[in-house]
Amino acid sequence: MASSNKKKASAGAKAAVPAVKQKAGLPAVKKSPGNGARIGEVKRETSETSIRVRVDLDGHGKAKADTGIPFLDHMLDALARHSALDIDVFARGDTHVDDHHTVEDVGIALGQAIDIALGDKRGIVRFGHTAVPLDEALVAVTVDLSGRPFLVYNVKLRNQRVGNFDAELVHDFMQALMNAAKMNLHINKLYGRNAHHVIEASFKALARALRAAVALDARVQGVPSTKGTLRD
Repeated sequence: MASSNKKKASAGAKAAVPAVKQKAGLPAVKKSPGNGARIGEVKRETSETSIRVRVDLDGHGKAKADTGIPFLDHMLDALARHSALDIDVFARGDTHVDDHHTVEDVGIALGQAIDIALGDKRGIVRFGHTAVPLDEALVAVTVDLSGRPFLVYNVKLRNQRVGNFDAELVHDFMQALMNAAKMNLHINKLYGRNAHHVIEASFKALARALRAAVALDARVQGVPSTKGTLRD
């Protein structure tokens, strides 16, 4: 009888909003608010990393980056500043093993957040291209928010470490970002000697290309594609 009363009381009470649940290794995503704001939020939890990302495509270049990897934080700050996106990233990972899992998973979560914020991609410019210098280095980046992920990464570095950071991980970051954001991404080092300069120029060029591609164009009616969609 007591059990029956408890069931009735439970049924009459207002159901609590359940916490986001996910299978191990899969991201829990919070979609864009749907009120005209182009915002994407992602929470990614695995046995290797714990990551939260929020992106506002119509921001002012504000960055909050705390990944536990100082050089990655520096690059994310540059990405936000020069793209005019507001980017908030918090990540903790198994950096006692190495930085690979954290760098790659931040790329995945950031790409997913950008993809969510883009919505159906109505009215966007879609394409972006720029070349950015940093002292002796010059890097060109081209972006197409086509929904078809593909990466061309022509960046050879003389030194594979920048301080304590493994410079090869930049390739893994870009691969993860490109796949998750479903973008066509070309990164070409035209020339450059210093690995720090080349990598930073790559992130800044990516920022400027993204800034152009996600921008809204009042002359664009609907989705900028002859297919009528930039989704699946």
